[in-house]
Amino acid sequence: MGFFGSKKVELPKHNPVLEHALKTPALQKLVGKRVILASNSPRRRDILRTFGLAPEIVPSTFEETLPFGGFQDPHEYPVATATHKAVEVYERLVNENPDDAPDLVIAADTVVLTHPPPGLSSTPRFVDELPPPQDILEKPTDKEDNLRMLLDLNGGVCEVVTGVSVVFPVLEAPGYKIKSIEERTLVHFAQNEHSLLEAYVESGEGKDRAGGFAIQGLGGMLVSKIDGDYQNVVGFPAASFFKFLDVLVEEEVDFLSD
Repeated sequence: MGFFGSKKVELPKHNPVLEHALKTPALQKLVGKRVILASNSPRRRDILRTFGLAPEIVPSTFEETLPFGGFQDPHEYPVATATHKAVEVYERLVNENPDDAPDLVIAADTVVLTHPPPGLSSTPRFVDELPPPQDILEKPTDKEDNLRMLLDLNGGVCEVVTGVSVVFPVLEAPGYKIKSIEERTLVHFAQNEHSLLEAYVESGEGKDRAGGFAIQGLGGMLVSKIDGDYQNVVGFPAASFFKFLDVLVEEEVDFLSD
């Protein structure tokens, strides 16, 4: 039995919680709330729906042009991008219709980084040797670039990092609060034959994917194992996200308050 039981009830105007959702504290408080996903990603939408949350889709217009080199810790980059996305959508919707402002805006940004930091990499180095700097792997520009990326990753490890930010209304200025988390997953690539990498590039699947591969598709053939959350590699760390919402319910007085 779901949230609404077997009796016929009048559903609220906004109803993002699906019948199969678990009765966690946060999901129960989201019933009847206006929840927005500031992304047009079908993967993020589907992951959330799998766990019983069906937010409105309002893609952010924020141009993802933050300088990667401006972040001392590269893991802060996707969190900052997600925050800008969430704030842009929240402020836009409040300005468009103050009487129907969002109760929660969710935004995410996923990046693929090279060279995991010390302790996560199996590559040996001298004690006093500095680790190589992590660099971001963007979407490949063409097939040649895609093959170059996969050859660099072949037999190695990359780190997938997703930043998730939520914005919700509060009474204090500026009228909303921002909370964020990040999730990290290591992806280990098998030592693949050159012909397999070429065949994958020709499939075209990796052309619009950061790092040039999609683990949930044909790209799964290239991967030997992962350390961490699989959903994070797909594009949204659902397990951590829903635990995060429960923490906000417990610790933030204004979060999803009536």
